[in-house]
Amino acid sequence: MVPGAGRRGRILSGPTDRTPPAPAGPTDRTPPGPLDQAPPGDPRPPAPVRPRFSPSFAFGRDTRLLFAARVVRMAAYGGVSVVLVLYLTAIGLDGFRVGVVLAATLLGDALISLLLTTRADRFGRRRTLVIGAALMVLAGAVFVASRDFWVVVISATIGVISPSGNEVGPFLAVEQASLSHIVGDERRITAFGWYTVAGALATACGTLAAGLGVQSLVGSGAGTIDAYRAVIVAYALAGFLLAGIFFFLTPAIETPTPSRTSRFGLHKSQGVVLRLSMLFALDAFAGGFVIQSLVAFWFSTHWGLQPAVLGGILFVANVLAAGSALAATWLAHRIGLIETMVYTHLPSNVLLILVPFMPTAGLAALVFFLRMSISQMDVPTRQSYTMAVVEPDERSAAAGITGIARTLGVGVSPFIAAPLAASVAYTAVPFVIAGSLKIVYDLLVFRAFRHVRPPEERGATQGAAEPGGVEPEGLEREDESGGPT
Repeated sequence: MVPGAGRRGRILSGPTDRTPPAPAGPTDRTPPGPLDQAPPGDPRPPAPVRPRFSPSFAFGRDTRLLFAARVVRMAAYGGVSVVLVLYLTAIGLDGFRVGVVLAATLLGDALISLLLTTRADRFGRRRTLVIGAALMVLAGAVFVASRDFWVVVISATIGVISPSGNEVGPFLAVEQASLSHIVGDERRITAFGWYTVAGALATACGTLAAGLGVQSLVGSGAGTIDAYRAVIVAYALAGFLLAGIFFFLTPAIETPTPSRTSRFGLHKSQGVVLRLSMLFALDAFAGGFVIQSLVAFWFSTHWGLQPAVLGGILFVANVLAAGSALAATWLAHRIGLIETMVYTHLPSNVLLILVPFMPTAGLAALVFFLRMSISQMDVPTRQSYTMAVVEPDERSAAAGITGIARTLGVGVSPFIAAPLAASVAYTAVPFVIAGSLKIVYDLLVFRAFRHVRPPEERGATQGAAEPGGVEPEGLEREDESGGPT
C-alpha cells in the first residue's frame, strides 16, 4: 500500500460521500484504525477536527518511540547547557575562546545537518537518526577526555552537542517529517504541540538534575571540573540510549523514494522554504544572544547564584515553556498558525528586553519566567506550518534546511554575546539585541505569510488536492491576490 493512501481517500471524498454521524458516545473521539497507518480504501470521512489536549495520536509504536527519543535527547541537552560554559571557563578558556567553541558547535552542526537531512528521505530516516546519535556520543566523549582548545573546537564542529538546551543535529527535522507522515494533517499541530511539551519538560528535568547533581558532587568533596564533567559523561551515555531507541523504529516512518529530484531534496517548495529559512535565521540569530548557557552564566556572574539555584530557575522556565507550547495547540485551532506565532511572540520579546534591568535577582527571574510562559507558543506552530506548506517527500529536507538556517543564525551570535555577557558594563546588551531583533522578525513573518494558509485552515474545497502539502502554484495565487511578492 502507498503510505497515506487511506488518508488521501478520506480527504478527497466529497460531501455526497459522507454518511450521517453516529450518535455521540464515549468512542466518538477515537480515530478509525491505527494512526501509524490508515486502512486501505477506507471510505469514511475524517471526523471534525476538535482542538484537544489528549495525545491520542501517540498510541502507535513509532510515535511512542519518537517521543521517547525526544525526551531522552532534550533532557541531555538541558543538562549539558547548564554546565557547558561553566566547564569551558573552568578548564581555562577565556570569553573569546568560549565564544569560538560555541560558534563552532552550532556552525558545525549546520554543516552536518545539511548533509544528513537533505538526504534523509532517500538514505533512510532511521539510519540518519542513528548517525546523529553516534555524533552525540563522539562530542561528549571528546569534551570529557581533552582540555586542548583545538581538540575541543574540532569535536564541537564534527559532533553534536547543544550549548543552548535547544535542538541541534538532524533529529528535529527527521522526527518532524516522520510524525507528519504517520499522524496526518488533521492532528499535525496537536502532535507537534505535545512533541514540544515533551521536549520542554525533559529539558526542564535535565537542567534541574544537572544543577542538583553538580551541587551534590561538589558538596561531597568532588572537584568543580569533575562535577561538570560528570554531566557531560551522562550526555554521551544518552547518545547510546538514543541509538537503541532509533533501532526499533519501523519502516512506517519512511517515505517512498521521491520520483522528482532537485537540489537539497526540494522540488516544488524551493521558494517558500527559502523565504522561511531567511526569516528563521534572523530569529535564531537573535536567540543566540540569550541561549540557555549564557542566561545561566549571566545569572551566575551577575547575581552570584549557585548551580542548584540556576538549575531550579531553568527548570521552572522550561516547565512554563512546556505549558506555553501546549496552549499554542489550542490557540492555533482558533486564530491560525501565523497569528499564534506572532501575537504571542511579540510580548515575550518585550519581557526579554526587561530582564537585565530588574533591580534584584528575584525580579529578574520573575520577568524571565513571565517571558518563558509565552515564548514557546511559536515553536509548534512554526514547525507545523513548515510541514504544511511543502510536499510530503520534501518534509525532511524542508525541516532540515530551515533548521540549518536557524543553526547558522544562532551559531554566529554567541561569538558576539559571550564577551558581552562576561563584561561588567555590557551585560544587558545581549538581552536588548535579542528582544529587538525578534520583534523585527515577528513583524516580517506576519507581513510575508499572513495570506499563505496551510490546508487545514483553507477548508475542504481548497484544502488538499495534495494531502500533506500545499501546491506552490496555490501559494503563488495567494501571493497574487494580496500576499507578499
